[in-house]
Amino acid sequence: MNVEQQPILLVEDDPNDVLLLQRAFQRSGIVNPLQVARHGDEAVDYLSGSASYGDRQQYPVPVFMLLDLKLPRRSGLEVLQWVKERPGLKRIPIVVLTSSKNDADINRAYELGANSYLVKPVSFEDLLNLVKSLQLYWLMLNESPALEP
Repeated sequence: MNVEQQPILLVEDDPNDVLLLQRAFQRSGIVNPLQVARHGDEAVDYLSGSASYGDRQQYPVPVFMLLDLKLPRRSGLEVLQWVKERPGLKRIPIVVLTSSKNDADINRAYELGANSYLVKPVSFEDLLNLVKSLQLYWLMLNESPALEP
């Protein structure tokens, strides 16, 4: 599967942020499907291919993941730790995209293996620029690792 066909997994519980990100992805011309998990447990189900996400043809492993930290059921940090402990998933690039500028959150995210930590911009124009940067770096310039079997 080429990189344009691989989905991006957005783990975000705020429907307004989901909508804004979907619009920014659309306006940026990103063709990768955007899969949305609305809480930490749903992200784990998606990534593990369990529950309603058992069909890997329909729900393939993402090319990268955008992860909010403040999530219901299982926090973003717990999801991050879970992913990085899984041999078949730990190489998925994870970009934390959250409203927290807290040093403890930033440091913990990197300690757990986050590849990047970004603070959600306030304006749509800034969000659009952030998404364009994500597209350029993670989808065009970055060489994605092979996922382990």
